[in-house]
Amino acid sequence: MNKMTVRDLSFAEKRVLLRVDFNVPLEGPTVVDDTRIRAAVPTIEFILEQQPRSLILMSHLGRPKGRRKPELSLAPVAPVLEKYLDLDVAFSDDCIGEGPETMIEALPRSGVILLENTRFHAGETKNDRDFARQLARHGDIFVNDAFGTAHRAHASNVGLSETMTAVAGLLLEKEIDYLSTTIEDPKRPFVAILGGAKVSGKIDVIEALLNKVDKLLVGGGMANTFFAAQGRDMADSLVEFEALDIARDLLAQARDKLLLPIDQRIADAFDNGARQRILEAAADLPSGWQSLDIGPATIDLYARELGGARTIVWNGPMGVFEMPAFAAGTFGIAEALAKETANGATTIVGGGDSAAAVEQARLADQISHISTGGGASLELLEGKTLPGLAALADR
Repeated sequence: MNKMTVRDLSFAEKRVLLRVDFNVPLEGPTVVDDTRIRAAVPTIEFILEQQPRSLILMSHLGRPKGRRKPELSLAPVAPVLEKYLDLDVAFSDDCIGEGPETMIEALPRSGVILLENTRFHAGETKNDRDFARQLARHGDIFVNDAFGTAHRAHASNVGLSETMTAVAGLLLEKEIDYLSTTIEDPKRPFVAILGGAKVSGKIDVIEALLNKVDKLLVGGGMANTFFAAQGRDMADSLVEFEALDIARDLLAQARDKLLLPIDQRIADAFDNGARQRILEAAADLPSGWQSLDIGPATIDLYARELGGARTIVWNGPMGVFEMPAFAAGTFGIAEALAKETANGATTIVGGGDSAAAVEQARLADQISHISTGGGASLELLEGKTLPGLAALADR
């Protein structure tokens, strides 16, 4: 990576402004998945080891659209972070203005403070210069470690990078190394797995990967659109009818590189308790039924295709894994990745639902890298330049 990182600077006696990604799921005041909090800890500890004057953390949470919404406050994150850092983390109920400025000034040497949700201010998503300047008042150096928002040009990443010295944190550096460097020059065979609901959101990814991979395995709702493009009746399954021509073009372009499921688990309702059966991919679905997961023969086929691969990238679940009745396909892929990691493959899970599934399957520690950014990882796979990365200082 040709951008400066925290390894290139000294933070002693500096006020360090650190953009993290604490966009975590909450149930009331409880953080239900602290993966992104844990992912930020190495950079936080790296900076604190150099005894800065203070460390100021900022993040967004959800989409409050420039309004203060108590249910999207970052307050529940502070005690979770305290547990991992084993030190006090102050919390400010705003991210700009006199309140946080006074609290930052009162921090003890190397004290840590978490600022309130940056998206409570409309200037954040508009990349407003004045809002960025108000954030910049808090620090002397800016560190961006929020890969999950690197594909957005917002005030707390791009705006700050234009007003003060800006470098990448350890997590951002790691994400780029895995998702960009590894894929630019992959060890082969190189296999990608794409799932999720829609083809339309991943057209550019599919086209980019078809030029790089040896095999592309497709599952999830997007497989339904490919099947419909081949003339199969998918009954009540999720199908993007407006994307059928695109799907046909991709199938023609892919030739034998793109593999579709050979069987599917179908149900008579979108419900965990629905009647279900396994249907071969050549057959039309019965009226009123829908495909909700790949079938057991496809799980076995895809596991064999992954066998012996040296680089594997996975983005998107194979079915509606949130329902236990339709989680076998997604968990089967997670298990196959874990097996190939043990066999020496580099395995990368591209954030979002795939990352959640790997965590749910308790296989996260058996994957080479799990990305913290779904949208950002997809744009890197497409070969796009991420604004949050481009704005950092060149080495």
